[in-house]
Amino acid sequence: MKSLRQLASTLLVCLPLAAAAQGAGDFPNKPIRIVVPFPAGGATDAAARLVATQMSEAWGQPVVVDNRAGAGGNVGSDIVAKSAPDGYTLVMGVTGSHAINTSLYSKMPYDPVTDFVPIAQVAVVPNVLVVHPSVPAKNLAELVALAKREPGKLNYASLGNGTAAHLGMEMLKTAAGIDVTHVPYKGSAPAVTDLLAGQVQMMVDGLPSALPHIQAGKLRAIALTSLKRAPALPELPTIAETYKGFYADAWSGLFAPKGTPKPVVDKLSAEVQRILKQPAVREKLAALGAEPVGSTSAEFGAHVKREIDKWAAVVKSSGAQVD
Repeated sequence: MKSLRQLASTLLVCLPLAAAAQGAGDFPNKPIRIVVPFPAGGATDAAARLVATQMSEAWGQPVVVDNRAGAGGNVGSDIVAKSAPDGYTLVMGVTGSHAINTSLYSKMPYDPVTDFVPIAQVAVVPNVLVVHPSVPAKNLAELVALAKREPGKLNYASLGNGTAAHLGMEMLKTAAGIDVTHVPYKGSAPAVTDLLAGQVQMMVDGLPSALPHIQAGKLRAIALTSLKRAPALPELPTIAETYKGFYADAWSGLFAPKGTPKPVVDKLSAEVQRILKQPAVREKLAALGAEPVGSTSAEFGAHVKREIDKWAAVVKSSGAQVD
């Protein structure tokens, strides 16, 4: 009798493990949904659709992109946080939704670390500090010197309170010890429009958005917020070359709900890494101004925690908050 009880106990312990292993081997056997917590048409959406197409072709199952915008990425991310943890509902999280917002919003519907399992970082989009041509500064040193001579007189636009464009400039204010005035807008388009008209003097914007204006001579590029120079502007230095460790780029990556079986997460992560190694995929991302990453789950998780800590300090020093 004792041996039968021991056998039954062993079977009960092994069954969930066997089910998880079988689930990974059988995965996916139905459509996968990738929630993009922003409207269609942006860089995050384009990267998600590129990955979705490749996944669908490799696995023979539909991979659908579902745009659920709102609250700086919180609405779509929360949908996934509360979805079944089976690998069939994922979110393309970004710097805001999974790093900045946890300090920026007084109330968050989810925790970006404890409510998700990181799958893989997909891409990084460099940001660039640009000024209107009327600003008498050709490089970062001259801009900092100008701001110090005229504290509070220079204005900078942003895509809105708490965005990477806003907080990236706040990081520079702290690093350089300068005082420039924040003018928030509702999105990139109106901010860039006023910058082109000279209503504001500078802003941090995504390189893909700013590059055409830089090439046309309508804006002057001062420095990149990335850790390394961009192929599109190889002569343009980074802010980190002057202020060591400065990093304020926009990143994106896939997350699954907490509790998703590790074999499923590992299979998804390996597939994303495979996709991002393909030359055709890398070329398409480069055309979007994005640099493919393809990190492991553990690497991406460590990156997210570092970003949360970094942006928390910036949010605190800037006083930014969204209710």
